[in-house]
Amino acid sequence: MASPLPSNPTNGITQSEAFFIEDDLHGSVGNEKELHRRSVGNDTNLHRRSIGKERELSLSAKQLGENGGHNSADDLLEAMGYTAELVRSRSTLQVAFMSFVLASIPYGLATTLYYPIAGGGPANIIWGWLTVSLIILCVAASLGEITSVFPTSGGVYYQTFMLAAPSYRLIVSWICGWAFVVGNITITLAVNFGTTLFFAACINVFESEPEVGIFAAEPYQIYLIFFAITLLCNAVAALGNKWLPYLDTFAIFWTFAGLICIVVCVLAIAKNGRHDAAYVFGEFDPSNSGWPAGWSFCVGLLHAAYATSSTGMIISMCEEVQQPATQVPKAMVGTIVLNTIAGLVFLIPLVFVLPNQTDLFNLVSAQPTPVIIKSAIGSSGGTIALLIPLLVLALFCGIGCTTATSRCTWAFARDGAIPGSKWWKQVNPKLDVPFNAMMMTMIVELVLGLIYFGSSAAFNAFSGVGVICLTMSYACPILVNVITGRGQVAEGNFYLGKLGWFCNIVSLCWSALALPLFCMPTFVPIVPEYMNYASVVFFAFFVVATGWYFVWGKKNYRGPPTHTDAVLEARRASLAVGHQQKL
Repeated sequence: MASPLPSNPTNGITQSEAFFIEDDLHGSVGNEKELHRRSVGNDTNLHRRSIGKERELSLSAKQLGENGGHNSADDLLEAMGYTAELVRSRSTLQVAFMSFVLASIPYGLATTLYYPIAGGGPANIIWGWLTVSLIILCVAASLGEITSVFPTSGGVYYQTFMLAAPSYRLIVSWICGWAFVVGNITITLAVNFGTTLFFAACINVFESEPEVGIFAAEPYQIYLIFFAITLLCNAVAALGNKWLPYLDTFAIFWTFAGLICIVVCVLAIAKNGRHDAAYVFGEFDPSNSGWPAGWSFCVGLLHAAYATSSTGMIISMCEEVQQPATQVPKAMVGTIVLNTIAGLVFLIPLVFVLPNQTDLFNLVSAQPTPVIIKSAIGSSGGTIALLIPLLVLALFCGIGCTTATSRCTWAFARDGAIPGSKWWKQVNPKLDVPFNAMMMTMIVELVLGLIYFGSSAAFNAFSGVGVICLTMSYACPILVNVITGRGQVAEGNFYLGKLGWFCNIVSLCWSALALPLFCMPTFVPIVPEYMNYASVVFFAFFVVATGWYFVWGKKNYRGPPTHTDAVLEARRASLAVGHQQKL
């Protein structure tokens, strides 16, 4: 048991940290056996990986030297009860670039443009994107505050556990963790499936006869393409891990080069003319959706919500970032700002040359972007040339999502929350990736993809469930942080003070709206073929996750390790290193 805190303020422990210690003392005793088991397992992994370096929690001159930030981050992780098994290879810019690739604007907006076209057209596209982006900026800031205190690959699940009171931390972190894992898997599935559908629509800019594409896109063809894309993304993520930061950097330049080409060509050629500004920023026609105007606009927000749903996924990369307590929060917030601007630059020119909304709504492919660009360019060859940057970016996005999904699944398994954890928590020493967890998530995605044979609206369900589950998982630590008075984030490197309260409230209000909203079908009347099955899948997940906790989790799941005194010492060391490096 830890000794009582002295009252002398020179001991370096603040009132917030004292609250942190008092809260975790309730849960630390029950975890001693689990901590011992994990310690033994981590020592084995450490020996297996031949990491010939001992880490101490004391702040030495060596730590303040060239590798100070690296060592202090590993010290903090070790103090949390984990061994540093992954290489910290990403700088601030590289983690920001990966965060950008996870959203992959403009690709993320291109594949789901059907939703706001059905919801209301130009106003829904432009103002919906801007509105959601500002809301997600609050979500990113809220998660950034918490991540600066708890920078681990466990992400929102670990944060929820550490912030919550001992009386309910197990079940709430369990549900949050499963929502985060399921959200990562389904959003990765949606990305790769969306790439498949987008690829098919791009091929069909070449026509065998007017308005008839050359590719039939039968269900088995769509699935085989999806299968190939998924295998490719996993192969690159597993075999090329050390090159991924450079791939993400290349993706930034590729994105903006492609974006400039699309914008310039579309506006300069505009074969069928251009709309005026009043149409672009003010036209709103909800007649295609069948919903009342206000609700139709809200349903169309899935377009923007899908593109920004990856905001918190970058947290799973914390254990591969040199200074995660500062770099990851900055990357999350900075990326949202960059995405907002890039999204507007992409969307506004497309709306200026937008064809008839009803024609776009009635597209069998539900992929209006290739049709919009071809309408403006007037040439199949020119259109496919402009679409190639988006297709390549789609693969970058799939690789990034695959990487982040494997890390969050591995981290959750590391804490014994997934049956068969002894396999899923292993890190391949040669590849430096959690290969088993990656392969498991890939198999799940491929199996779920078979749903497309039964419903052509499967992509709607995948994207909807991904957004809902990730939104729910982001809301968990934010809600618990608000309930506990935000005391534990006050000492973090990204503390926002009163602005943090505002961001937290906005984030929670958005979550309360998004969860039921994205279970709704895109249009009415509802028919089984186009039903949004996201509500069914999400409800099934919630019931199964909760039931499985009482059947298996309550007996086997103890949550992440807690070792508060060591965490506080390591955190002070990390803060000292950060200040020293600034000087």
